Amino acid sequence: MPSTRPDPERLHGAERLNSRIIGISVAAALGGFLFGFDTAVINGAVDALAEEFALGAGLKGFAVSSALIACALGAWFAGNLANRYGRLPVMVVAAILFFVSAIGSGLAFGVTDLIIWRMVGGLGVGAASVIAPAYIAEVSPARVRGRLGSLQQLAIVTGIFAALLSNALLASVSGGAGAQFWFGIETWRWMFMVEALPALVYGLMALGLPESPRFLVARGREDDAARVLRDFTGVLETAPLIERIRDSIRREDRESFRDLVGKRFGLKPIVWIGILLSVFQQFVGINVIFYYSTTLWKSVGFDESSALLTSVITSVTNILVTIVAILLVDRLGRRKMLLAGSFLMGLSLAMMAVAFSFAELVTAADGTTAAQLEAPWSIIALISANVFVVGFGATWGPLVWVLLGEMFPNRIRAGALAVAAAAQWVANFAISTTFPIFADISLSFAYGFYALFAVLSFFFVWWKVPETKGIELEDMTEEV
Repeated sequence: MPSTRPDPERLHGAERLNSRIIGISVAAALGGFLFGFDTAVINGAVDALAEEFALGAGLKGFAVSSALIACALGAWFAGNLANRYGRLPVMVVAAILFFVSAIGSGLAFGVTDLIIWRMVGGLGVGAASVIAPAYIAEVSPARVRGRLGSLQQLAIVTGIFAALLSNALLASVSGGAGAQFWFGIETWRWMFMVEALPALVYGLMALGLPESPRFLVARGREDDAARVLRDFTGVLETAPLIERIRDSIRREDRESFRDLVGKRFGLKPIVWIGILLSVFQQFVGINVIFYYSTTLWKSVGFDESSALLTSVITSVTNILVTIVAILLVDRLGRRKMLLAGSFLMGLSLAMMAVAFSFAELVTAADGTTAAQLEAPWSIIALISANVFVVGFGATWGPLVWVLLGEMFPNRIRAGALAVAAAAQWVANFAISTTFPIFADISLSFAYGFYALFAVLSFFFVWWKVPETKGIELEDMTEEV
C-alpha cells in the first residue's frame, strides 16, 4: 500500500545543515560534556579524599558511585518535567545542579556532605542524559539527525577527557592531588570545583537556545514552532510536519507503563533485551577504568603524575574510537560490531586477570597495602586495559544507546527506554561500588568477573539481540 505520509524532501527541501542548527546542537550537547566530566572527575581525587577522610574500601566505593543513585532519579523525572515546563528550563536546572555540586564537593567538610553534593550533581547528570539527546533529535533535520545526535556521545567522552586532563594538570602543577594549592585548598578539591566553569557556560548557552518545536506544539504555540522549524531545522513546509507532531503527541498521551507488561517474566521480551543490554554494558567494568584508572596505573608501577597522564591518554583513545563507531555503525550493522566488541573485551579482560594474578602486595609507609606488578606483566596489563577501552568505545559504548533509541516499537519506546536507562544507572552504581571490595579480594578476581560478563554478552547478542540496521522505526516490532 503506498505511503500517505508527506515526502520528507518536500517537507525539508534540501534539509540544509546550516551553522545555526550545528550551533544549538553543540550547545545542547554541553550537557553530555558535563555528564562525562562529572562522572570522571572523581578519578584523580579518589585516593586523596579517601586519605583525607580515612575511608575504608566500602565507603570509598560508595563515595565514588553515590552520584549514580541520583542519576537514575534525574533521568526518570527529567522527561515529565521537560514535557510540563519545556526542554530549556530543565537544561538550566541541570546546569545549576552541576554548578552547586562542583562547589559543594570541593568545599566538603566530610564524607557525608561530599556524598550529598555528589548526588546533587548526579541529578544533573541524569537530567542531561535524557534532555540533551531528546532536544537534539527534536530540532534536527531528519537526514542529519544521526550525525547531530552522535554529538551527545562524543560530548560525553570529551567530558571524560577534560576531567582527566584537568586532574592531571592540577596535580602536576601543585605537586599531587593531596597537596595544598590556591588559597591553601587541597588540589583534589580544586579538581571538583573546576567543573563550575563549564556548568556556568552550559546554563548561559541554554538560556539562548530556541525551545523544542515538539514542546511548542504541545503548548499550542504553533507559530513559534513553525518559526523554529523554518529557521533552524530548514523545513520549507511546516504545516504538514506540525500536524504529524500533533498526532504523535495525541498517541503518546494514551501510553502508559502497563504497555511494557508481557505474558512471561513480567515484561515484554524486547524490554528485557533493552534492560540486559544496559546491564551488560556496565558489567564489563568500563567505569572501573574511568573512575579508578589512576589507582590502576599506580599498581603497574607509575607514579601519580604518570598515572594521571596515562588516564588522559586512555580517554583520548576513547574519543577516537567513538568517532570510528559513528562512521561504521550504519555500514557494518549493530550485531556484528557488538559481537566483535564482546570478543575483544573478553580477551583483554582475561589477560588483565591473568596479569594481576602475578601481582605482589606491597605495604606502604602508612601501613596500607596495594597490588604491584613487575615487567612483563605490568606491560601486558597496560596494553590489555587500552585494548579493552578500544573494544568498548568502538562498540558497546555508543551502540547500546543507538539500539535503545531505535529497537523498541513506537508505542512503547518512551517507557521502555526509561526502564532500560534506569537499569543502566543501577548497574553502573553496582559495579562502581563493588570494585574496591573486589580489589581487596584481588584485582585478578575483579577483572575475571568482568571478563565473564564480556563472554556472556557475546552469547546474549548472538541469541537475542535483533539487527536494526536499515529498518524504519515504524517497522520495529515486539517480536525477537
